[in-house]
Amino acid sequence: MTAGHQPTALVWFKSSYSGGNATECVEAALAPGGVFIRDSKRPEGRHVTVSATAWAQFVAAARPSSGSASS
Repeated sequence: MTAGHQPTALVWFKSSYSGGNATECVEAALAPGGVFIRDSKRPEGRHVTVSATAWAQFVAAARPSSGSASS
């Protein structure tokens, strides 16, 4: 993906953990070769693009492990 190029047919989504208040949330859109990330409060603003590999690593690290104790 080239910086600054955004495909026109992106489907943006929020995490199921975002909650209903929509005050502090990011949205993501999957595209060939990467993922676009933006502030849900400013969808017309700038976005960050990360590789598909980086996104997968982020999601894996953010998921709670099945055996972890709550604090």
